[in-house]
Amino acid sequence: MGDPRHIIAKRAAREVRSGMIVNLGIGIPSLIPDFLDPSTNVFFHTENGLLGFGPTPSENPDWALSNAAGYPVSIVKGASYFDSTVSFGMIRNGRIDLAVLGSLQVSRCGDLANWIVPGKRVPGVGGAMELAFGAKRLIALMQHCEKNGKPKIVSTCTLPLTATACVKRIITEMAVFDIDPGGLTLMEVMPGCTVSDIRNNTEAAFEISEQLKG
Repeated sequence: MGDPRHIIAKRAAREVRSGMIVNLGIGIPSLIPDFLDPSTNVFFHTENGLLGFGPTPSENPDWALSNAAGYPVSIVKGASYFDSTVSFGMIRNGRIDLAVLGSLQVSRCGDLANWIVPGKRVPGVGGAMELAFGAKRLIALMQHCEKNGKPKIVSTCTLPLTATACVKRIITEMAVFDIDPGGLTLMEVMPGCTVSDIRNNTEAAFEISEQLKG
């Protein structure tokens, strides 16, 4: 089946359209530029103050040029640098067309839990709360289940929430779900999986889209 992280990032790259300003969270979302169609003209944004980065450098990375996770990135023509106050001002003023965040849990109504597991040390919530409500659209990326097989798409989140009713689409290595006020709808079944596989590994109830029924 391949590396689930790469499967998810490759599918998520199809959500990026030319002309967008896109914020990528740490983890799986940070892999998206490596799978982006070269013809796509997009400006990726980071909370630490960079607009306009590209794929991971193949050699001789400049560690002073990094994404929000601190990993080196390449720079595209027209890129700009600024401080974090300007960066967060862009988020809070609705300048981000799409935010793609990693997740620990997503509920059937789009609640997002992505910043802490009780008992584990983490650096903090970062810009996730601002992005959850400031970005025009939010997509959550995650592996479908935890290492112990416990589903991450749940009826109600059991981990501390980042924000409520903010996720519009979930992409895993098994499926693509959309979320609206009525709940979850299965939009795509990833290669090598079946609807039964997805039901058996998803705690929350979901509908099946008409396109899949057809």
